[in-house]
Amino acid sequence: MTGDFRGNYPHSPPQTQAPYIPAAALEGVRTRRVMAVGLDLILVSGLSVAIFLALFILSFGMSALLLPPLFPIVAFFYNGLTVSGWRMATPGMAFMDLEMRTMQGAPVPFLQAAVHAVLFYVTWMFPPLFLLSLVTRDKRCLHDMLADVVVLRRSA
Repeated sequence: MTGDFRGNYPHSPPQTQAPYIPAAALEGVRTRRVMAVGLDLILVSGLSVAIFLALFILSFGMSALLLPPLFPIVAFFYNGLTVSGWRMATPGMAFMDLEMRTMQGAPVPFLQAAVHAVLFYVTWMFPPLFLLSLVTRDKRCLHDMLADVVVLRRSA
């Protein structure tokens, strides 16, 4: 037996081009994503306020200084749990007939979905980065590319 154990297993070549995505699956995705983000921001804000008030009341106001970072924490778990769930979409995305998949077509795991959300919120600090979706063939933003996901129409 040789010292190189990797020689016994077949290697798959790196994927050099993006998978084929039908045009119908990308039709109207940008507009629907903007509307879905608006709906999701309303839901995340409502959840954050409800959790903030509940914790504030339960702690008799003692947790007021610890609660301001609540919105990013709620957004992290909201996106991670909903996108990695059975619908593969946040409630806003599902309402707008969208779903998120990995570039290989598989459902997005929790950590990848949550990281995608973090990258999305970081991208908000540099709004011109959203313009990248206007020139990409599959209408992906920079945070989609970094997280290796694609948003598609569910009905297509």
